Amino acid sequence: MKNYAGRLSLAVLLIFGLCLNFSAAAWSATWKMALGDSNGSPQHEVGKKFKEALEAKTNGKYKVTLFLNGQLGSEQDTVNDAAMGTLDMSCLAINNVTPFSPTVGVLSLPYVIQSLEEAAMLTQGEVGRELTENTIRDAGVRIVAWTYTGFRVLTNSKKPVSTLDDLQGLIVRVPKNEIMIDTYKSWGINPSPMAWSETFTALQQKVVDGQDNPYLTINAMQFYTVQKYITPIRYLFSIEPLIISEQLYQSLTPEMQEIVLAAGREATSHSQKFLADSEAAIIKDLTENKGMEIVMPADNEKLWIEKATQAVWPKHYKSIGGKEKLEKVLEILGRPQQL
Repeated sequence: MKNYAGRLSLAVLLIFGLCLNFSAAAWSATWKMALGDSNGSPQHEVGKKFKEALEAKTNGKYKVTLFLNGQLGSEQDTVNDAAMGTLDMSCLAINNVTPFSPTVGVLSLPYVIQSLEEAAMLTQGEVGRELTENTIRDAGVRIVAWTYTGFRVLTNSKKPVSTLDDLQGLIVRVPKNEIMIDTYKSWGINPSPMAWSETFTALQQKVVDGQDNPYLTINAMQFYTVQKYITPIRYLFSIEPLIISEQLYQSLTPEMQEIVLAAGREATSHSQKFLADSEAAIIKDLTENKGMEIVMPADNEKLWIEKATQAVWPKHYKSIGGKEKLEKVLEILGRPQQL
């Protein structure tokens, strides 16, 4: 009886010790955040601001370590890892979330978003809340902040591009995203889908001639060393959500969940200001000091817009949840039209 009582007491002590350890772990942690881009990029700015806000609000009990330049895998890989709970957080282009939660593709349909203000209105309002719920349901990750990176402009190393005719013959890298691939097809070329981590080397070795990304990304990734010409098309405003593993989020106390969301709101506001304050200076630096040349698209992109919207929008109504979803977005933006 004494032996049984002793063993029981030991078991109780062990369980109590485990509970204490779990409780301590639950109130302190260091989270890993994956970033596809480099130091100085909009992704980095959002990651830094989220880290700063989270650590300040928890008095340093919760910390975040940033892993830049795709150190933890491709952007799409990080969605899988976060869904499985093996990665805490990731900041990635929205086109890399779309394969897992297709409805977010409404934000990457060509020529829907036409300004930073429109991007902020959608992501921080009803549309953003709905898309966040969809990513939780579809992908097992939760969007906690939005990165605003600007319009994806076309760059290439071979020739000035002003018209769709100029575009012919170029090999252009695009992400592995059906909407973006279909957009280039509507313009008459077959783009080369490629992982982000492979892009710089492919440009450097001239496996591909060009790519599209916002000015801030072009500068941060030093694409000016391998690209000469810029065509400032405005077909896609680049938005990069900061996601957290839903498993991790649900393991937190309600108070800690609110802290995470509050830190995300601060990071979102910071991103909006960072883009507004930085883009003009970066454009000037790229053209005056980094050797890049801007060639404006002819006729205000009229033919580019016509071909992309007519071919791509109807093809993707189903994946984004129906054409009424796009109609709703356009109505919110003050551009209602019958599709």
